Amino acid sequence: MAQNYSFANNDRQMILGDRLKERMEACGLSQQGLADKVGVKQPTINRLIKGGQSGSKHLHRIAAVLHTTPDYLIGESDDPDQAGASPGDPRNNSSPQREQAQMLQIPVLDMAYGMGGTYLEEIDPETTLEPFPLSFIRRYTKAKAEYLALVEGIGDSMEPTIGSNDQMLIDRSFDTVRVADQIWAFSFGGVGMVKRLRPRPDGSIAILSDNPSVPEDRAVDDELFVIGRVVAIVRKV
Repeated sequence: MAQNYSFANNDRQMILGDRLKERMEACGLSQQGLADKVGVKQPTINRLIKGGQSGSKHLHRIAAVLHTTPDYLIGESDDPDQAGASPGDPRNNSSPQREQAQMLQIPVLDMAYGMGGTYLEEIDPETTLEPFPLSFIRRYTKAKAEYLALVEGIGDSMEPTIGSNDQMLIDRSFDTVRVADQIWAFSFGGVGMVKRLRPRPDGSIAILSDNPSVPEDRAVDDELFVIGRVVAIVRKV
């Protein structure tokens, strides 16, 4: 269980606020940007900076995103790269093992599954890796990192559910359609798509768009190859 750091006095709270702002500036992150990466709301970060919150169970994840340690943020250490706690102390978040446990590296594919249909390229998991807080990813899937991919779609056939510039978290550990109307990434006739899939009693699969102006399609036999299920949509605001 993550340590819930508490602060004994106002001086400690001021140190936390100052060091949060310092590390956010160094990492080029706004309050909202930090909140998104940690998986909390922006007011949570604001309260920590302003000293209006006496402790946070999220401090380990905040420190990992800011490439520092909880001890540095709360003033236990003056070295942003070295924790002041002893090696066996669970607060010591500087070890690679602990950072790896906190963050999940997810491949960002250099292709887009066209929500209106684009030619499917081979998925290469050795592409750019984007770090995500493990706790954030676990809200949507328990899959290992090698089964996950972040992709961007184009087209408007899944509007308003998915916009043309939205990013989708795809879980490739799901490869069989068992529940109707979930959103899947798949290849149909050699074309990559993201649509809802609905198994039919006759063994075919209905291919459905959320945009009512796009007609239903249907796949039979081996026409459809499932790549993975869309488990989360990341939207820019």
